[in-house]
Amino acid sequence: MSDYKSDFFDNLIYYRTQKGLSQLELSGICECGKSTISGIEARKHFPSFELILKIAYALEIHPADLFLRGASKQREEVRAFFEKDIMSLVETRFPR
Repeated sequence: MSDYKSDFFDNLIYYRTQKGLSQLELSGICECGKSTISGIEARKHFPSFELILKIAYALEIHPADLFLRGASKQREEVRAFFEKDIMSLVETRFPR
């Protein structure tokens, strides 16, 4: 199995559980059957592009987060860097 598919399946389960959604709840938001979500999580099926977008929207994540290991964590680290380090640099350079 392709690495991106394996990451997708793992990330789907991770983000769904982080969001506190059951497979049934996620399927309701995505307007698909519970068997569709359970089949995807069981690695029996790979979703269509449209369903990937619905899943990402339901989980309140960027679709790329479903394919990239740790993408959200990396974004959080970058955001924290800008909020803390860059802002302190700006305040030092341009005091009020």
